[in-house]
Amino acid sequence: MHSIIKTRLKYAAAIVAVIVVGLLSRRVAFIPQYVGDALWALMIYLIARFIFIKGHTKQIAIYSLVFCFAIEFSQLYQAPWISQIRQTLPGRLILGQGFLWTDLLAYCAGISLGLVIDKKK
Repeated sequence: MHSIIKTRLKYAAAIVAVIVVGLLSRRVAFIPQYVGDALWALMIYLIARFIFIKGHTKQIAIYSLVFCFAIEFSQLYQAPWISQIRQTLPGRLILGQGFLWTDLLAYCAGISLGLVIDKKK
């Protein structure tokens, strides 16, 4: 039981670190935007690992990727009510602003990084 708590604490610390670095990446002009997108996907993966601590790593990676892709494809939907939500800071951070196919590649990179990190544990 204590190992589960320790593992969850490690994931929680990693989530906080990724959020901080991801937010900083949006403030530093020379860091490409896709780095923040990859970190967002990594955060989603880490949150899923935190919640489903005993889940299969590859399965969690697939679910995380599907979630990230769903959020990205939802950006093709531009109803006024959701566009208003996207204009807020939480809306931009969670839902994004507009569909970019390159974001899908960044999500793959971020979740792949999560898999590499998990494999090294």
